[in-house]
Amino acid sequence: MRVVRDDEARELTEQNEEKTISKVVVDSKDTSDLNSAELLIHTKNLPQRLQRLALLPWFECWSQQLKTEKKSEHTIRSYVVAAKTFTITHLPNENISSWNEIKEIQVSELFNRINPDNGRIDSWLNTIGDLRPATINARIAAITHLLKWMGYAIPEWIQRPARSRTLPRTLGKNDLQKVRLAAIRSEDPIAFPIITMMLDTGLRCSEICNLDLDDVDLEDLSALVIGGKGEKDRTVLFTNATSDALDAWRPIRNTRLKNCTREKDLRSLFFSSRSRRLNPRSVQKLLDRIADASDIPRTRLSPHVLRHSFATGLLERGADLVTIQRLLGHANISTTRVYLEIGDQTLREIYHRAQSSPSIAELESEYSANNEEITESALSIK
Repeated sequence: MRVVRDDEARELTEQNEEKTISKVVVDSKDTSDLNSAELLIHTKNLPQRLQRLALLPWFECWSQQLKTEKKSEHTIRSYVVAAKTFTITHLPNENISSWNEIKEIQVSELFNRINPDNGRIDSWLNTIGDLRPATINARIAAITHLLKWMGYAIPEWIQRPARSRTLPRTLGKNDLQKVRLAAIRSEDPIAFPIITMMLDTGLRCSEICNLDLDDVDLEDLSALVIGGKGEKDRTVLFTNATSDALDAWRPIRNTRLKNCTREKDLRSLFFSSRSRRLNPRSVQKLLDRIADASDIPRTRLSPHVLRHSFATGLLERGADLVTIQRLLGHANISTTRVYLEIGDQTLREIYHRAQSSPSIAELESEYSANNEEITESALSIK
């Protein structure tokens, strides 16, 4: 079974790379004027799959590869930042080049520039050593992808820093009640449906912003999330609370729809006051206002905190990990398993509060009182 999965993965990778080559090369004439001898000089060291791209700008080709692999916009931005800091790192005998210059160099030139044996990766690692472990790991992951795409392997000596594992932040029942009440009382009509749906479904901020009206089935009490994280589709469930909130939102949505001028936003479930599709930045600003009204620090209220609160609530009510994994859209159940630690932590706090041990003095006092009671009972019997 393992061999079959590896073959399928390899075939998919080759298909993605072929799509990238076709996309970038189709309008290019860079290689058409070269004779075979000149082309051989540029491509002799490149992997065969990249030889047709040898004279094209590497950044355009690599960016297209990331899109072909359906990397999220956030991941692509992160990869680009890492690639920028890595490729502009200069060696002692080199002239300093700007990012705009580096972006335009050919694939064949970049192949030589990022060779892991020339010391550039060592110098680059020194420049990112003061960053947080999570950030360093993200940068190394991006450069690993770039090196593999160029036909190199990441050096074995590179050590990724251990990440300190922090539990996801959640809201307690009292704070959740405050947030719900603030959403109901908010002058912004979109506050109540957004807060209610996020707490009811555990949707990511980007997912709730990307929902279309047709994605929601009020009769089935479900919503179809299309192209979630990792470009995965899934179905999420909600209760009558969300259904009622969306019913109340519908006439306001229809009013804002009339003023919508962007065709790509016409099907959106949630419109901003400017009649555009709601975006993550607007959601966070909304949550900041709700936090202020709830007397909760802004840093403690975010879309992901609501998502974590949803997951923790499911676990405390007896849901199994596989169910929570599917509802949250986690690719790996190890990501979901962190909520077990939250549940265990909560369990311990409740236990210790309920089972707080009495002091030795209290025990001795109680023991003496019991002895006196027993003695008095014995004397009365005599």
